[in-house]
Amino acid sequence: MDLGTIIGLIAGVAVVAYGMFSGGDISSYIDVPSMIITMGGGICANMMGFPLADSIRALKVLPLIFKEPKSSAMDTIDTLVELSQKARREGLLALESAQSELKDDFLKKAMELVVDGIESEIVKTTMQLDIDSMAVRHQNAQAYFKGLAGQFPAWGLIGTLLGLINLLKSLDDPSAIGPAMALALVTTFYGSVLANFVCSPIISKLGGNSAEEIRLREMMMEGVLSIQSGENPRLMEHKLKTFLSPDQRAVYEAAARNQDKQGAPGA
Repeated sequence: MDLGTIIGLIAGVAVVAYGMFSGGDISSYIDVPSMIITMGGGICANMMGFPLADSIRALKVLPLIFKEPKSSAMDTIDTLVELSQKARREGLLALESAQSELKDDFLKKAMELVVDGIESEIVKTTMQLDIDSMAVRHQNAQAYFKGLAGQFPAWGLIGTLLGLINLLKSLDDPSAIGPAMALALVTTFYGSVLANFVCSPIISKLGGNSAEEIRLREMMMEGVLSIQSGENPRLMEHKLKTFLSPDQRAVYEAAARNQDKQGAPGA
């Protein structure tokens, strides 16, 4: 589980709840018709603008915002270096036995192409097309939630207008004006919360995860092509470290030094 997402969600709910309780009666913020107008209207309008398959995929994407990435860049570099060393010692065909140990499907398929003797240009083109297709899928998911982020405040305003219409009908009863106005504004509150506390964080999280996964796959592509060309494993490792952030590189190099010390004679 992604700790940052969990902390942000819990703290955000606490902040909103504090504001609601400090303002008076909590029941003033709960209105089922307003929820139906804001959420139902926003979701239905957004579904009209996207294929049904995109709506289904959006539901499948939601659990991913709470999960940590399956593989890290540093672990991937270690894997690629091991594959490169094995290829240098035993040849590219020896990598066939190592494919079953690879957990990432993208890397596994790429290594299958290398073992089968496919030309490097075709391997690179195939991997790049896979990366581009993945990026398009991720952009579609982000676009869906961007649509929701625009629809919810709009439908909150629609709900407010409906409430104001009903308010104008009761102007002859001054005691009903205050409660009616409060009820009319609840839909705007719902729309703002859904857009800014739900949709916007999801969009940011999906965008960040997508950028990280694309960077990781580009690093895999560079490593696979280096292995295929017979490049020195140390040179390849140095090249792949350029994909790491300064903090990640420091952690990776520290771990490598500790490993070297443990493997040194007399250590």
